[in-house]
Amino acid sequence: MTDLHFQSATELARRIRDREVTSRALLEHFLSRVDALNPGINAVVVDDRQRARAAADAADAALARGDATALGPLHGVPMTIKESYDLAGTPTTWGIPELRDNVAATDALAVQRLKAAGAVVFGKTNVPIRLADFQSYNAIHGTTHNPWQHGATPGGSSGGSAAALAAGLTGLEIGSDIGGSIRNPSHYCGVFGLKPTWNLLPMRGHALGGVLTPTDISVIGPLARSAHDLETVLRLLSLPDAIEARGLKVDLPLLAEPTSALRVAVWKSDALCPVSAAVQGRIDAVAQALAGQGATVDHGARPDVDPAHSHGVFQGLLHAAMSARIPDAEFAQLVAQAAALPDADQSPPAMLLRAQTMRARDWQRLNEARTKIRWAWHRFFERFDVLVTPVMSTTAFAQDEGPFGQRSIDVDGHKLPYFSQIFWAGLAGVAQLPAAVIPGGLAGDGLPVGVQLIGPAYGDLRLVQLAQRLEALGFGFTPPPGL
Repeated sequence: MTDLHFQSATELARRIRDREVTSRALLEHFLSRVDALNPGINAVVVDDRQRARAAADAADAALARGDATALGPLHGVPMTIKESYDLAGTPTTWGIPELRDNVAATDALAVQRLKAAGAVVFGKTNVPIRLADFQSYNAIHGTTHNPWQHGATPGGSSGGSAAALAAGLTGLEIGSDIGGSIRNPSHYCGVFGLKPTWNLLPMRGHALGGVLTPTDISVIGPLARSAHDLETVLRLLSLPDAIEARGLKVDLPLLAEPTSALRVAVWKSDALCPVSAAVQGRIDAVAQALAGQGATVDHGARPDVDPAHSHGVFQGLLHAAMSARIPDAEFAQLVAQAAALPDADQSPPAMLLRAQTMRARDWQRLNEARTKIRWAWHRFFERFDVLVTPVMSTTAFAQDEGPFGQRSIDVDGHKLPYFSQIFWAGLAGVAQLPAAVIPGGLAGDGLPVGVQLIGPAYGDLRLVQLAQRLEALGFGFTPPPGL
């Protein structure tokens, strides 16, 4: 069974259905890898082994009783989930020490749907505190390392998810993304990821305090070792929640035309967030592969939006959305600090304070600016099928747990502010667009590079199916050396 841990969930489900392996044996195989490898990686931070073993045994018994075609698409497949999802009987902390004992009473809706499709959930994976970093460490569970290089970031906030997949500790994962939290871990760890169209996948059960309102910009979505797994999870989770299901249904368009008919735009660097030559090289490789299939590739096409304006709107809306996670006493202090700011102070810290504490009137104005940006993207995608971009400026950087304001990112000898890195994630985030990440190959330092595919709203399935075509062309998961 030495090769099973790097196979896709789709292939693992087939092997179980064809009785090449049992769900229980596969679960034990992953658990043995967790026991052997996880101490050095620290990706899986919550175990639910007893219930997982019972579920795996039940999956094997169901297969033995009847027709395999009646079983769900993930029947018997062991998987883990990001720590921020509710899993009944386990803590949901978001890395916040005060929530160490916050035990969920029920499963999140996404977890319910995955289990109904046959998945066997055996644990949860690590996150940064409040899901707010490109790294994954917290005072409860410690630091997660990149399986490609110990001491390098696996990304965040779904860093444990991507690290567990890359290390072959799990069959499938689901994460969440507000500022790149599915996409940058997929990039840094060399796996596939999907940030769906906003609110396409219901988020109920992925919120603290029982909050039911979807958070602006934030989405949930899959991470996997194959683009085929992204499609499976997208189809399972994109059903409307009960409050909307009476009148809504989802009918996502397919990628029916040949690759030769596609119109591809490429945006591989920008003055607001310069990208290393190594990362740009892998974007070029993807663009060349599409051109080699006959696609029309345009390196100069852009939506009719000023990048600086778009980034500013994204930052304002992002910080406003994330301020809901700040404890009341701390938020009250921020309000007082913002009120004391001189009008002339337009420094980054001042702008952050204003965004975190903005009035509803100000948010409405930003939302109107965002809506205009969305329409500009709509017009762009009337001319193009996909935009190919970076996810981050560099390959995985060395862990840095110092104060945010003292961190930086070195891009070919030039230091960028740490949070400048949300620029590429923000292109799709502010416009509520889907974005898939594919493994683009390895850079010269031997670390993986992810390439982002951005598509029109509700073009999620087309993006995933394009990712499948690129996977068939060689842009697929590669296991880290030695694992």
